[in-house]
Amino acid sequence: MIRVNDAIFNYPVNAFFFPPLIEQYNAVIISYLTMSNDLLKSVSIVSAMTAISRISGFIRDIVYAYMFGAGSGSDAFFVAFRIPNFLRRLFAEGAFSQAFVPIFSEYQTNRSREELRDLGDQVTGTLGVILLLVSAVGILAAPILVFLFAPGFTIDSEKYELSIEMLRITFPYLMFISLTSLAGGMLNSCGRFVVPAVTSALLNITMIAAAFWLAPCMSRPVVGLAWGVLVAGVLQLCFQIPFLRQLKMMPRPCWGWSSQGVQQVLRLMLPAIFGSSVAQVNLLIDTVLASFLVSGSVSWLYYSDRLVEFPLGIFGVALSTVILPKLSRQYANSEDSGFSQTLDWALRWVLLIGLPATVGLVLLSGPMLSALFQYGEFDARDVIMSTRSMIAFSLGLVAFMLIKVLAPGFYARQDTRSPVKYGLIAMGANTALVLTLIWPLAHASLALATSLGAYLNAILLFLDLRRRAIYQPRAGWSKFLVQISIANLVMGIVLWFSVGDFNSWIQASANSRLCHLTYLILAGGTSYLLAILVVGIRPRHLLLAADVNCFPNLGS
Repeated sequence: MIRVNDAIFNYPVNAFFFPPLIEQYNAVIISYLTMSNDLLKSVSIVSAMTAISRISGFIRDIVYAYMFGAGSGSDAFFVAFRIPNFLRRLFAEGAFSQAFVPIFSEYQTNRSREELRDLGDQVTGTLGVILLLVSAVGILAAPILVFLFAPGFTIDSEKYELSIEMLRITFPYLMFISLTSLAGGMLNSCGRFVVPAVTSALLNITMIAAAFWLAPCMSRPVVGLAWGVLVAGVLQLCFQIPFLRQLKMMPRPCWGWSSQGVQQVLRLMLPAIFGSSVAQVNLLIDTVLASFLVSGSVSWLYYSDRLVEFPLGIFGVALSTVILPKLSRQYANSEDSGFSQTLDWALRWVLLIGLPATVGLVLLSGPMLSALFQYGEFDARDVIMSTRSMIAFSLGLVAFMLIKVLAPGFYARQDTRSPVKYGLIAMGANTALVLTLIWPLAHASLALATSLGAYLNAILLFLDLRRRAIYQPRAGWSKFLVQISIANLVMGIVLWFSVGDFNSWIQASANSRLCHLTYLILAGGTSYLLAILVVGIRPRHLLLAADVNCFPNLGS
């Protein structure tokens, strides 16, 4: 634990709290983005900033596993945190972002500066009042929410009461993080991608501090994590304010329910709640059903999902964040060809990154869980059980990424109804699969059903874009698919013969596990990079922006 503590708090955390320094860095980045290949560089920057957050998130989860393991206390906390976090992803980062950014981009393109500021003021004031009321209802209705999200907890009265106590502490996080998402959408639309991407690291840093310093002071230590969530929400919102001021976009909240801009956002937001958040609803279903399974099931799903979220967050979410404002501007300017090219470029990148990430996660699932989490209260059985669900989640990684790219193709056009239809179909398929598979596969069935449902959702979105000729694939896809398939096969063979016996990972020392995992990641990554060069994909093909000749030689 001392080594983890040193690794965390020797990090220059103060860098996150000096807006002028980050603003200078942002200025350098923006000047860099004015060069060629803007879109790819924007994705790279957001990915790099997100990586900081994800790495700190890994450290946070290692601390969780070490100090709290995978028992009833951790299950209760994960449910108490998952409820506001689920609503955050459903409303703030899901429906709200997909509805607000296209409208904000349209105002940037076609309206005056004053109208743009009025939109920010009215949306902030209206959203703030609604969130305040929702938070109050959530605190009062905590027993009902815990029953709805984890009905199996009622069997254990202590776990049920603990979940209620922590939910009442964590629920206001929804209000603060939703307003943070609003601020981030404004910054992203203005080309400021760094600050919103790095803001999420504050949650992890605060939670680590709460685990080490606040939890030991509590009669029930795990409750300290709940207070950490609330404090983190406040810090994340406050962190964005100086940068909005520098852009002269700091909202002056006012009630604007009947205003044109707010009504536009609401009209797009209501159906988008379903369309953009099917994966989150599926995870909710997983939590509900897992609450009936053996103690530890919720935690096993959490840790395996966290590892799959790493590449999804670093690249999939970054790609979605960057292309949505661009697609929105292209639609506002009637650039149909550029719109299709942006989607094509993003889809190729999903496969270029998503497929090797899937192969690596499947083959290294056990070693990764063992190396990262097998400490203290998180034992070998927890590793084995988490491995099963991680493999199932990993199989859906490409589908999760595809949805992140395909859904903005609808939202940028202010079409939130089509994703609703396909999202509901996928959700129904997920539920049917879970009920079919849960008895033979236990908690792993929940992850597998989520992955299969995501593929169905992605396929339906893709076919609709093609049917309406919104997306028209560029030449070279057949050759590209063959090339990346060969490269992934090479990487898979290297990892298969290098990973070794799983039992040896369980029995090895912590240092040995980490060293061996580092070697495998480097070996797999190097073999893949060499393979894509050998099969003919060159760096110059990947550096071209979406609105020029992307991947020009792949089909020739």
